[in-house]
Amino acid sequence: MTAEQALYIPPYKADDPDVVGELTARFGEQTLTLQGTRTGMPVVWVPREKLIEVLSFLRGLPRPYVMLYDLHGVDERLRTHRQGLPAADFSVFYHLMSLERNSDVMIKVALSEGQMNLPTASNIWPNANWYEREVWDMYGITFDGHPHLTRLLMPPTWEGHPLRKDYPARATEFDPYTLTAAKQDQEQEALRFEPSKWGMKQHKEHEDFMFLNLGPNHPSAHGAFRIVLQLDGEEIVDCVPEIGYHHRGAEKMAERQSWHSFIPYTDRIDYLGGVMNNLPYVLSVEKLAGITVPARVDVIRIMMAEFFRILNHLLYLGTYIQDVGAMTPVFFTFTDRQRAYKVVEAITGFRLHPAWYRIGGVAHDLPRGWDKLVKEFIDWMPKRLDEYEKAALQNSILKGRTQGVAAYNSKEALEWGITGAGLRATGVDFDLRKARPYSGYENFEFEVPLAANGDAYDRCMVKMGEMRQSLRIIEQCLKNMPEGPYKADHPLTTPPPKERTLQHIETLITHFLQVSWGPVMPANESFQMIEATKGINSYYLTSDGGTMSYRTRIRTPSFAHLQQIPAVIRGSMIPDLIAYLGSIDFVMADVDR
Repeated sequence: MTAEQALYIPPYKADDPDVVGELTARFGEQTLTLQGTRTGMPVVWVPREKLIEVLSFLRGLPRPYVMLYDLHGVDERLRTHRQGLPAADFSVFYHLMSLERNSDVMIKVALSEGQMNLPTASNIWPNANWYEREVWDMYGITFDGHPHLTRLLMPPTWEGHPLRKDYPARATEFDPYTLTAAKQDQEQEALRFEPSKWGMKQHKEHEDFMFLNLGPNHPSAHGAFRIVLQLDGEEIVDCVPEIGYHHRGAEKMAERQSWHSFIPYTDRIDYLGGVMNNLPYVLSVEKLAGITVPARVDVIRIMMAEFFRILNHLLYLGTYIQDVGAMTPVFFTFTDRQRAYKVVEAITGFRLHPAWYRIGGVAHDLPRGWDKLVKEFIDWMPKRLDEYEKAALQNSILKGRTQGVAAYNSKEALEWGITGAGLRATGVDFDLRKARPYSGYENFEFEVPLAANGDAYDRCMVKMGEMRQSLRIIEQCLKNMPEGPYKADHPLTTPPPKERTLQHIETLITHFLQVSWGPVMPANESFQMIEATKGINSYYLTSDGGTMSYRTRIRTPSFAHLQQIPAVIRGSMIPDLIAYLGSIDFVMADVDR
């Protein structure tokens, strides 16, 4: 698909009833169980024997559900609020996205402990591969017909499935860890790559293939990421990306933190995204609580999120140019990041991980003089972007290294779950801030930068355009900052306003309970996606009516982007892979969680 053939994205349709009608007409009302949620999409339970038929039907509709946005599981065994839902020990959900409808649908299937298997969906969407591996890794649910169902995030020697409710959530619940010399040798041996297990040949008729480890410790791997290359000379015949070296169990941690105290953990997902990570989480919790935030809160949140978009993209720009051989620009981009961090620190009190958004608002109001600092930054930055473009991005060597390299088209991007600049570089005009506005983005004037070739160069140029648009948005925040409170007046806002706790005993009690135990959220499910720094990031929350989340699903863009690597890079040279990795814009915490 070229930019000329661009897909028309209609206005967003939440809770779209059309797809329920289509499913009912095809499969019958008795086959489907509708679940009422606050996710903003129809949630439909289907029998396991009908699963693949339903998914294939949705994928093949005239206005198809072209992207498998997410796929994961839930251990349902301890859930008490399940009224009207099919009996289940475990469940697997398939979150499907249609651009031609601009709406989503979630398909769920119930499993009993005696039947922990489903057919693979990787024949319908290729990106189901890693998602199904993760569900097997975390829950022990097998997918029949999967091409390579092995551990994904946990080491190959790991025992147990960590997201099951009977699996310990704290280190203190395990026996003390010991690493003997024999065990260390066993762990090292388990990491050895065996090509035959991946269906790879070691020889062809007159020569051997070489197998090369890139990472998990390599400056061009952008984190603890390993990719095993099958080489014929310098040409990449095939490759196997391996993730999990950075996995910390963020979704498991969410099951033992209060709704309020999990906010700092969200900062550590895309650790360059800062408050951008807080946003989908607090918006999702606010949906559960029924909180509507004041206009001032929306504008403050947007302003700070766009600051972190610029901070992320500046680091991306410097390291991307460095990956293809130019050393100087990274020092300049870090100088500019320091200027942005000066503003972030003045407003929030912190730099890299402010954890500054709150359920119902932000931690405190804007300080005196914030406007002067913001204005200084937006006056400074545009001319710097001009310099980067002129000195580095128009450089013939950089263009030669990246134009036409690691290119893919819109169809391939959508079937691999690619979002953000990686999708818009193929000509698809889909930016959530325009297509599905949240937090008041519909009140701002800005453009969505697009490109047409979908190569390593275009991905960078889209990011450059995004920085210019972020500056436009920040300037509008500066000029149009509403008056009013920085927190909602709602009992589940955390923590309650400080001045009220000093005057009212009821508010003081609420403050004490919400900080010590955490607020109690109504039993329901909610969902929020945002246009984050690296693509679409979302939180899918399940509350069982308690002070902690029953299940928190964090869908990150980088996970999908790394899964696509082999499909794009086969037949290219090793230096092309380095340029490709630099152009993706990923950090491993965003992949592994």
